[in-house]
Amino acid sequence: MSRKVTDKAVGNRHVKTIIIGSGFAGLGLAIRLSKQGRNDYLVLERGSDVGGTWRDNTYPGAACDVPSHLYSYSFALNPNWSRSFSKQGEIQQYIQGVAREYNVLDKHLFNCDVTAARWNNATNLWHIESTRGSFTADTVVSAVGALCEPALPDIKGINGFEGETFHSARWNHDADLTGKRVAIIGTGASAIQIVPSIAARVAHLDVYQRTAPWLLPRMDRPYTLPERLAFRHIPGFQRLSRAAIYAARETQVVGLAKVPALMQAFELLAKAKLRLEIRDPELRKKVTPDFRIGCKRMLISNDYYPALSRANVDVVTDGIAEIRANSIVTTDGTEREIDALIVATGFHVTDSPTYNAISGKDGRTLAEVFDEIGQQGYKGSAVANFPNMFFLLGPNVGLGHTSMVYMIESQINYIADALATVDRLGLRTVEVKRAVQDSYNEDLQGKLVKSVWNTGGCASWYLDKHGNNTTLWPDFTFEFRRITKNFDVSAYETTSVESFGNELKVVAGQ
Repeated sequence: MSRKVTDKAVGNRHVKTIIIGSGFAGLGLAIRLSKQGRNDYLVLERGSDVGGTWRDNTYPGAACDVPSHLYSYSFALNPNWSRSFSKQGEIQQYIQGVAREYNVLDKHLFNCDVTAARWNNATNLWHIESTRGSFTADTVVSAVGALCEPALPDIKGINGFEGETFHSARWNHDADLTGKRVAIIGTGASAIQIVPSIAARVAHLDVYQRTAPWLLPRMDRPYTLPERLAFRHIPGFQRLSRAAIYAARETQVVGLAKVPALMQAFELLAKAKLRLEIRDPELRKKVTPDFRIGCKRMLISNDYYPALSRANVDVVTDGIAEIRANSIVTTDGTEREIDALIVATGFHVTDSPTYNAISGKDGRTLAEVFDEIGQQGYKGSAVANFPNMFFLLGPNVGLGHTSMVYMIESQINYIADALATVDRLGLRTVEVKRAVQDSYNEDLQGKLVKSVWNTGGCASWYLDKHGNNTTLWPDFTFEFRRITKNFDVSAYETTSVESFGNELKVVAGQ
């Protein structure tokens, strides 16, 4: 069994490929490289274990909204899922088990936060600084997920609050909320799981809602013993179940990306659920969205609306004016005393702080490039001005209907073939052509124009400051699998190892 790299520091070290991050994406690529015999790589992970968002998000009720059999690697199906929608702990155990099974933990450097990654034009290498030492690498792959940097609200006085306060992604398990007056800011995917999990044990819960989400039924249940035995022992049964789930989920793309009017059927279902589960007309009005379903992320829950209907829970729709030492004051002047504050305001998706740490060939950071042109890339896997750098979960790879693991595996195919192509052709550098990237993004935005995300009447974290949807893939996922099947080297500016060696000889001769 592999062991984790646990040295306090590694000094200066050259590695052919460095992967930053070890969630589903980084771990999946590490496994692929090991399978191909490309063992000169290292995974730099700022956490103490693999898992990414499933390691970090341990709040009460944390669970996946994609069916278990689809939310796993295709090469490591898990016949032991306990239920149709897995909870956080079970997913984290699965990821840890896969890392052990494929013996890649000895290629990880944990508790290693990358503070800078700079391209050096003279050496044609990436120079990486981290809390565990310095590195150089021929190629860097960013596997930093979109849901890793908590976004904190800019509210007057929030830093002066004297009670317990934490972000949902940094849950303080030492904080006992029993019998406390609690406020939670946000009504997104995390909040709708947290609220039902704590409502019964707190004295009072104020839910601060800026925008009401659309909710659909959560078709969750434990697997029966015959089902679990079938998944384990009947050849092909689990893979067939996975394929059926995939096909059913993929039909949603037609309504989301191509013919938004078809989302009306989902909206009718959501409205029926809302009317059935919330009897109070005033509360029902508060939590009824004013935009087309699908414009923001569709959420699934069977216990959120009942939790809001509890006598000790209030939904507050007035804006927050300020936070005081022991209370929250809304814009209508109402002051509500609280003992604990939970911030469930999501993540930096289109403006990740990690972008400030990566500098390309002209010295500009990824943040500066994105600030100028928007968060654009090529096939979500490369960005012009950043040679020999690839991205997992890059621009316009996100989904609103099915498993991100499918998209991750598609990108792994592309990047693994890119590295193989570089070796086969004797290339020193590869950088996507700006014209190719521009054309690709023009086509993407053209497809998004008629999508529900652009026409549904909402403002969402899918959009960047330029108003472009730089988060979601606007087509069937099998179409993304098709275009990432092989590395298209013709879309890239390249230099050869031979030409780089001649340049060094000329410099030496001078």
